[in-house]
Amino acid sequence: MTAEHRNRQKGDDVTEGDSPTGGPARLNTSVAHNARVWNYWIGGKDNYEVDQRVGEHVAGMFPVIREVARADREFLARAVRLLAAERGTRQFLDVGTGLPSEDNTHEIAQRIAPESRIVYVDNDPIVLVHARSLLTSSPEGVTDYVDADVRDPDGILQRAGETLDLSRPVGLMMLGILNFVLDTGEARAIVRRLMAALAPGSHLVLTHPTYDGDVGGEGNVAAMEFWNAHATPPITARSRAEIAGFLDGLELVEPGLVPCSQWRAESASAAAVPQYGAVAVKP
Repeated sequence: MTAEHRNRQKGDDVTEGDSPTGGPARLNTSVAHNARVWNYWIGGKDNYEVDQRVGEHVAGMFPVIREVARADREFLARAVRLLAAERGTRQFLDVGTGLPSEDNTHEIAQRIAPESRIVYVDNDPIVLVHARSLLTSSPEGVTDYVDADVRDPDGILQRAGETLDLSRPVGLMMLGILNFVLDTGEARAIVRRLMAALAPGSHLVLTHPTYDGDVGGEGNVAAMEFWNAHATPPITARSRAEIAGFLDGLELVEPGLVPCSQWRAESASAAAVPQYGAVAVKP
């Protein structure tokens, strides 16, 4: 894990340690990187030729990947709206933030409840460089960015606790992040540790790619083999049953664990994508 970088904004009052644009983060533009390729798939501009080349190759092998990327982003918006508008959540811990895009977690939450407090967590150098784009809090709320690895849940909790009140409910956002923890037992332990530290009434919001054939996941096998040989970081997909194991001890919010494109979709005819999504609450 790189040295910690933290940036915080409350309204127009910004305090910072190392500058996100002047710290020691090193960008390797010779190898495709997930955050940049994902950005390319959703139509962003924060990517390089190598990311575009690998992204196009993967999309050629697995054309649905662009739909997966868009569906994941749309799922995030629906889930945050549910938590903020219907569940009264005013704190969010977004682990595996990725590159800033339109309608980031804090923007959606603070449109509904301006006093919302959001902590973003990522350890990708490219995300760190763009962290200022995540620090556009409403005057009533707070946004914070922590440079940390998902494999360090205790460190995440310690630093998040400087901004969030962990004795009150938190929305834990883990979209497309556990697939980078290749050992399933380790991934489950990370989720258990994070949720154990959060108050009852906290929610886990999760997405994860799958190999399951009934939702079109067969193509993930070859696509991920190519990715792991030509890009970073390495990735894995899991079955619905394995992903359901991350939700043990929590109560699923309807409609449960389903393709993220179909989770409370605006259209009843939304097609399935090989990326499961779920929201679950800690009793």
